[in-house]
Amino acid sequence: MTMPVAPMTARLTLAVLLTAAVPSFAGDAADLVLRNGRFYPVAKPGVVEGSLAVRDGRIAFLGPDAGVAELVGAETEVVELAGRTVTPGLIDAHSHLVGLGRALSQVDLVGTASYAEVIERVRTRAAAQPPGSWVNGRGWDQNDWQVQEFPTHQALSAAVPDHPVWMRRVDGHAALLNERAMWVLGLDDSVADPPGGRFLRDAEGRLTGVLIDDAMTVARVGLSSESTAEEIEGWILAGARHCLERGLTTVTDMGVDQADIDASAGLRAAGRLPLRAALFLTDEAELLDAWFERGPEIDPEARLLVRGVKLYSDGALGSRGAALIEEYSDEPQNLGLLRTSSDHIHDVCGRALASGFQVGIHAIGDRGNLISLDGIERWFGGPRPAARFRIEHAQVMRLGDIRRMADLGVIASMQPTHATSDMPWAEDRVGAARLRGAYAWRRVLDAGGELALGSDFPVELADPTHGLYAAVTRQDQAGHPEGGWLPGQRLDSAEALRGFTLDAARSIFLEEEVGSLELGKRADLTVFARDVMTMPAAEIPAVEIDMTLVDGEIAYRREGAP
Repeated sequence: MTMPVAPMTARLTLAVLLTAAVPSFAGDAADLVLRNGRFYPVAKPGVVEGSLAVRDGRIAFLGPDAGVAELVGAETEVVELAGRTVTPGLIDAHSHLVGLGRALSQVDLVGTASYAEVIERVRTRAAAQPPGSWVNGRGWDQNDWQVQEFPTHQALSAAVPDHPVWMRRVDGHAALLNERAMWVLGLDDSVADPPGGRFLRDAEGRLTGVLIDDAMTVARVGLSSESTAEEIEGWILAGARHCLERGLTTVTDMGVDQADIDASAGLRAAGRLPLRAALFLTDEAELLDAWFERGPEIDPEARLLVRGVKLYSDGALGSRGAALIEEYSDEPQNLGLLRTSSDHIHDVCGRALASGFQVGIHAIGDRGNLISLDGIERWFGGPRPAARFRIEHAQVMRLGDIRRMADLGVIASMQPTHATSDMPWAEDRVGAARLRGAYAWRRVLDAGGELALGSDFPVELADPTHGLYAAVTRQDQAGHPEGGWLPGQRLDSAEALRGFTLDAARSIFLEEEVGSLELGKRADLTVFARDVMTMPAAEIPAVEIDMTLVDGEIAYRREGAP
């Protein structure tokens, strides 16, 4: 499969229009020139074959190679692209930067094919740590195992008896503890399920070690595990490096606390934050009270922003915590978990609007999406696109609610790789009828809605090329299923790129600064080794990122790249 590209006439027309719009820069040299490349502006269709010049961190020229010659001075750095492809810097509209950095330091359980493999990875890490220290991991998914059932702690407890173990599921909405961890946390069979959470139990009512959603919060109440500022800074920097190597220039951090904000602000003040980050406050009463009184933090250099609030309406589909209107198809009498009420959503939305904040609501099940839109609509009363409110994930929706979301001007913040990760078992969870409104990117656009794309890393991989591939194919990387899963919901290449650039920028109020290659915009750029827009789709996940630029500075250059 090859992705569509604009016809040659459109490319030539765009190049002429851009060249005509460039003012004279005689005697005013650029700081950087990228020459002989293929540039996808995004704001306008097509491709520009030629050069791009940067001055003072902003785009000063985009057009034919001949037109940039007068901007090359003695101090100008010139990069010969030799036909390589440049897009606006890629943006992840929904991610967890601190969580990514932390996950990189923990036991990596992503892709484990069995519970036995999980246990072996944890046992190996425990053997290398001080006696009695916590072993933390993330990434297990029972849906990837031959026996697709939640694990129980006994085998883990036998293999690792002397270290408390806390292992988050890949979606972050469940955790598995060993017996030592439950003892340290004071958990026994008498513990009650909290609102919005569940302690899984066996047939005799004994704890299995699996905690769902807000049961994790209850479990950690007695655990003193405050991270130091240095640790959080280290996680941010590690996560940022990981992102830059994959072509990302702007990320979100959905659900941060004050310690995360302080660490990010400290790096920003010291000039050490290497990419742009938009932070969404976690739903904690004292934190929201303080920030609603203070107002948003809007960096004039657009490097660090605090102007969003993250709410949770429900849990995740993989752990059967997503809130459904009708019971789970594969677990009768289970409607999932509501983690907050429509009244609370309504209250926070109103206070956020009055204080200049946007709201992003995690909503995966059709009931979670329903109460989220109800809470928003009670305040909006009609379309309010300027508010940039967002539904995060919007995975399973009634068709009428997809239309309502668009009519209200609420942005659908969706993650293409969630669809390809969930497709082996999603129909088991919700049945064929509910799949009509599931992972429905095309339906969102056809309803006139806005679609901002991301990954939800570290739930999924941070590499946006995987998202681009999933968006245009709806297949896993082995090419299954043939023709794509629910193929009518695929995006074309231009829509996918726009979702990871300009539309993602708009979802965090940055569309005037980044997200497209336009004169005067900040020079955030992603340089691909090959043309990601025209190559066979199956090759997209393996395409190399040669350079990543933020504000016209090369923040990452691949070793060995020309």
